[in-house]
Amino acid sequence: MKPTIGSIKLRLLKKEDFEAINEILIDIYKDSDVTYWKKHQIDTLIDKFPEGQIVIEVDNQVVGAALAIIVDSDEFDDDHTYREITDNFTFRTHSLTGNTLYGIDVFIGKKFRGLRLGRRFYDYRKELCEQKNLKSIVFGGRLPHYHKYANEMSAKEYIQKVRSKEIFDPVLNFQLSNDFHVIKVLENYLSGDAASKEFAALLKWDNIYYKKPKKVINEQKVDIRLGLVQWQMRRYNNLEELFEQMEFFIDAVSGYRSDFALFPEFFNGPLMAESNHLSEPDAIRELTKYTDAIRDQFSKLAIEYNINIITGSMPYLIDDVLYNIGHLCKRNGEIEQYFKIHVTPDEAKVWGLKGGKSIKTFDTDCGKIGILICYDVEFPELGRLLADEGMNILFVPFLTDTQNGYARVRNCAMSRAVENECYVAIAGSVGNLPKVHNMDIQYAQSAVFTPCDFAFPLNGIKAESTPNTEMILIADVNIDLLKELHKKGSVRNLNDRRKDLYNVIRTS
Repeated sequence: MKPTIGSIKLRLLKKEDFEAINEILIDIYKDSDVTYWKKHQIDTLIDKFPEGQIVIEVDNQVVGAALAIIVDSDEFDDDHTYREITDNFTFRTHSLTGNTLYGIDVFIGKKFRGLRLGRRFYDYRKELCEQKNLKSIVFGGRLPHYHKYANEMSAKEYIQKVRSKEIFDPVLNFQLSNDFHVIKVLENYLSGDAASKEFAALLKWDNIYYKKPKKVINEQKVDIRLGLVQWQMRRYNNLEELFEQMEFFIDAVSGYRSDFALFPEFFNGPLMAESNHLSEPDAIRELTKYTDAIRDQFSKLAIEYNINIITGSMPYLIDDVLYNIGHLCKRNGEIEQYFKIHVTPDEAKVWGLKGGKSIKTFDTDCGKIGILICYDVEFPELGRLLADEGMNILFVPFLTDTQNGYARVRNCAMSRAVENECYVAIAGSVGNLPKVHNMDIQYAQSAVFTPCDFAFPLNGIKAESTPNTEMILIADVNIDLLKELHKKGSVRNLNDRRKDLYNVIRTS
């Protein structure tokens, strides 16, 4: 059973973390002859290459670590051993002028495996490799199940069968799934590794962005990838079927290394089919019983797939008052809530929805973002308040039934991008729900909009989906272009406002 996670954090390894990681290693290798790390070795790694040594904390407890050095690939033979690549654990092979990031170790405590935490280490190493302008990541991967087959086949044959899915190896399968490829079989690699018979697979990941530096840890990203889900309305027999569809899309957009996944407003509407015999106000109140479970599932997926998820919106009861709310489920385990401020006349009349009172930006590892639900984007004051707080990307989950309703959302979203000098991403649902009152048909074309200036598309459209077709839309946006626009744009909407004549202010 997987442990319950409240928060998760990736940070640099500190010298005072030694006891915590040592306890993890003792538990992992207590039945083998593998030598544990000594404190002076960890101290040396931190002194030589601090940004190469990282840990994962779950609820403020260190549960795993990853260690690395930089080496010059021209100075070591592909047939090296672990002792050779580390210079007998002194790490004198580390070179500031090297061209290869070499993975020394990655480990996760047994209790916290199966949560995709290891993927975060590999994602960080890839970004570090790009930022350092290194050619590749290389390491010797253990083969912990090879001892079961050593009398039947060579290490080379074993690796081939793992590749072809005929044999499962927990380490090699994971590494292959993270885009590493085997370039050589190493003999006598790690002394004392009886499970692997001291064999290892030399694995490599090539940096296709070589010469293009990227972020390091604790810095906000500049190049941000958005994943928009254009959701098909369909009947679900139970909540688990909805969860399966949610995870399908999260898996898809995270597979493209997206930083955000955006779902539409009321994407969970099909669950109202079981309450269609009730009045419309009662049916949507029945839908609220799923909201907490869906939020918790999204948070779990955000952690497992290492992606920030904007959950669209769902109905929610607070003191018997019905609101339209959504959640920002961050990949570090944090969850924040947002409200629809302006409900449409139909939502108020048919469902009895009330507007929320909370207007704010959200801090993420990709900078400040704003979220406005559907009708809210048609009120320019909200976008201006968020822009004044430093918003760079505005996300708009929406639900529209007709083309003219969609046109209002789209055109207003494009206006918000221009007047607030920000990116705006909108995502809606498509299809129809014959057995759900007040949600019969949907029309949508999801899109990402930009300001209109020389650094951006002429028409302000970065990307858009095919109308009324279930799909995902992936688009990259660059925050530095916004900063340049704020200072040197052809026009500067934020800077040139006549605050001596007018201003947008909060009243509460």
